[in-house]
Amino acid sequence: MKKLICSLGITFILSAVYAQDRITGWEFATRSEVIARHGMACTSQPLATQVALDILKAGGNAIDAAIAANAVLGLVEPVSNGIGGDLFAIVWDAETKQLHGLNASGRSPKSLTLDYFREKGYDKIPAFGPLSVSVPGCVDGWFELQKRFGTMEMKDILQPAIAYAREGFPVSEIIAYYWAGNARSLSRYPNVKEVFMPGGKAPGKGEIFKNPFLANTLEMIGEGGRDAFYRGDMARIIADFMKELGGFLSYEDLASHTSEWVEPVSTNYRGYDVWELPPNGQGIAALQILNILEGYDIASMGFGSSAYIHHFVEAKKLAFEDRAKYYADPDFNKLPVEELISKEYASRRRELIRPGRASRNLDAGEMEHGNTIYMTVADSQGNMISLIQSNFRGMGSGMCPPGLGFILQDRGELFTLEEGHYNVYEPGKRPFHTIIPAFITKDGEPHMSFGVMGGSMQPQGHAQIVINMVDFGMNLQEAGDAPRIRHDGSSQPTGYRMNDGGVVNLESGFSQECIRELMKRGHHVQSSNGGFGGYQAILWDADKGVYFGASESRKDGQAAGY
Repeated sequence: MKKLICSLGITFILSAVYAQDRITGWEFATRSEVIARHGMACTSQPLATQVALDILKAGGNAIDAAIAANAVLGLVEPVSNGIGGDLFAIVWDAETKQLHGLNASGRSPKSLTLDYFREKGYDKIPAFGPLSVSVPGCVDGWFELQKRFGTMEMKDILQPAIAYAREGFPVSEIIAYYWAGNARSLSRYPNVKEVFMPGGKAPGKGEIFKNPFLANTLEMIGEGGRDAFYRGDMARIIADFMKELGGFLSYEDLASHTSEWVEPVSTNYRGYDVWELPPNGQGIAALQILNILEGYDIASMGFGSSAYIHHFVEAKKLAFEDRAKYYADPDFNKLPVEELISKEYASRRRELIRPGRASRNLDAGEMEHGNTIYMTVADSQGNMISLIQSNFRGMGSGMCPPGLGFILQDRGELFTLEEGHYNVYEPGKRPFHTIIPAFITKDGEPHMSFGVMGGSMQPQGHAQIVINMVDFGMNLQEAGDAPRIRHDGSSQPTGYRMNDGGVVNLESGFSQECIRELMKRGHHVQSSNGGFGGYQAILWDADKGVYFGASESRKDGQAAGY
């Protein structure tokens, strides 16, 4: 018994320390950066990363490789993304030396009105089912990217995903974990079991999964183009299925869909230009956080200190109040984006932060949690793409059209039903969006393509990555491995209001002394299992002529180059 107690004591002590025993870098680092000359791909699943490299080696560019990898991810990671969801991207075009932004998010059904929700007694849009479905923008996004920047035919780009869908692939560990929960909760809807629960259950780690329906769908898209999805038999199947289940998404909604090329927006953080896409996404929240924190000597506070975490959380709260009020579809609103990301505005907002006390009375709410994939690819010509794609909540709405092999997203859930709000539900409107790609330039040249997937964690993650590298001197992999901060409970574009200061979630790795100090300042602190996002990044070192790659150690991802 005495020996057992001693053993348990040792186990407890060891569980609180880092185990990598690396001889270089920060103690929390899991591995080295990947370094290569000719091309780099970083995705959330190794098979997708390898497909991206195969495309590059076959003569495709970064944009071709990104589309191919995204198609594979929609198959191997259906808990996060797929052709039933939306897509956003930032592209560095090496030829013109310019950044381009793509908003490939879909709109609400034109026949569904705010009055319908009122008449049926809804106070919010349901998370699942037909009422949460908006037009899926992913496929059109692929074709917009391919048409403008790609070099390969779409049928060739999609071939690796088609092959894996027909022949099968082994399910990876983290994806298997989320797959089990998502498939079980959505199995009450038609066709979900047939596609995603072969033999009556979700596939486990290492089990081979096939999706012949999706293989057929991707083949039709490759041969027939984007119209095969939005104007052909596929669109009619989707529309008929939605009508049968009481939904409003119609053939006309799909046929009239278009993506939009937009100008990325930026702020300079200590010499680095950080780029995001404007709303209807939440990217500018990261810029607002950085602008506020630039007024403090973050480096002297030290990583993991209570002072740094306090100021970070308070800056996040301020940015998210603006996010709750102003972030919405710009086609329906005049949005004050320029002012929101200005240094002058940040200076005024910074004055509201009390160094010794957490703010509590900003109007309360809850955080939405979404599942997303982020990926980035770079090629030998210098092209780089930052791409993010998602179903939103897990596998999406649960609406699985028959014979097509994918589930439609539930982005419509993120509208509010509050009349007069910027983000109020309206027909043909894009909902507030959580998924955001990011990019950094320095002195007008490409520096870094990166993203942190995961609902409202994303702008918080973007800001932390930048701070970890710029203020704390971490390398590309260390910046992602570092323990993360996630504040929940801010006011939301869906109408929720913060009233109690929210909750600070901290990963393991922050000291008990730090936690106690935060509690003394009035923060509600708790640990959280998961929910801290998924990171991928590529950095271009012009002096050395090499790419550095990093991938998320918390997920199944891989960074690889050649």
